[in-house]
Amino acid sequence: MLYWLAGLSDGGDVFNLFRYITFRAGGAFMTALIFGFLFGRPLIDVLRRTQGKGQPIRNDGPESHLAKAGTPTMGGLLIVGALLTATLLWARLDNPFVWLVLFVTIGFGLIGFADDYAKVSKQNTAGVSGKVRLLIGFIIAALASAWAAWYHPVDLQGQLAFPVFKNALLDLGIFFVPFSMIVIVGAANAVNLTDGLDGLAIMPVMIAASALGIIAYFVGRVDFSEYLEIHYVPGTGEIVIFVAGLVGGGLGFLWYNAPPAAVFMGDTGSLALGGALGAIAVATKHEIVLAIIGGLFVVEALSVIIQVAYFKRTGKRVFLMAPIHHHYEKKGWSEPQIVIRFWIISLILALVGLATLKLR
Repeated sequence: MLYWLAGLSDGGDVFNLFRYITFRAGGAFMTALIFGFLFGRPLIDVLRRTQGKGQPIRNDGPESHLAKAGTPTMGGLLIVGALLTATLLWARLDNPFVWLVLFVTIGFGLIGFADDYAKVSKQNTAGVSGKVRLLIGFIIAALASAWAAWYHPVDLQGQLAFPVFKNALLDLGIFFVPFSMIVIVGAANAVNLTDGLDGLAIMPVMIAASALGIIAYFVGRVDFSEYLEIHYVPGTGEIVIFVAGLVGGGLGFLWYNAPPAAVFMGDTGSLALGGALGAIAVATKHEIVLAIIGGLFVVEALSVIIQVAYFKRTGKRVFLMAPIHHHYEKKGWSEPQIVIRFWIISLILALVGLATLKLR
């Protein structure tokens, strides 16, 4: 919205700053951060009053989690509200990729909100049917994938780009949309599975989003994309504004989610943020790199898939408990140990993912 102020510039005044993505990204970050600090406590108070007993705690989970009973959920509203406000205020609203990531974020956020509401109102952990959530999620992802394909350059439409291998493309044709749907829905649910400890999901999400934001900036610039020999996708640089809002809002939320958490992110936040990561990867043609940058989420999801499949086949378990962060809880690791070590792993994977930009 504030981008229009650049039109008032003669090239040598303060209004000229609004032309620059980096300046507006800084503005978006501060806006979202201030939003989080201003509305965090009032939101938590409202959630506590309206939810009563808070988020239901699984009886079969680690015993230490029983002490968290009564903690309100739906804290993702704070993050989504912050990044939405910051993006609408600082981004170019004529950019289709900005609306794409907002559409996915809000869509999956609404799915998560419905699931959280069902859990709180019924005071059980069932929530909305998994099949219903997946169906609606795939519909949102289908629209977003077709949207992205439409606005990709003609020579990249329907193409899957590979990291490291210069100019390597696989023509998926009509299968690009189904593939992208899996990326978006998979990312949303992988982050959702990771969100099981105080602060565990939000920091890796911010790290992954920051890495994807750097990629979006490079991909959206002719000079950088030519230098790095990556595929140029006009307009994706504006996604940096969204990412800055996400990081600012995430930090504002982490202030209240740090152990012991005053509020949980809930499916409202985890599905929204995971879907956003998937949407950014699809928009920038870096779907495979997302699997590296978001490797922690991949491992969390795989641990559940392996556990369920192996148990159905043999009646035995591979892990003491899935997702894998609960396995380490069962092994005696403290919650802060798991959270901080997983943060470190996320940072390492993000750096590895960024390194693929130059390995050509």
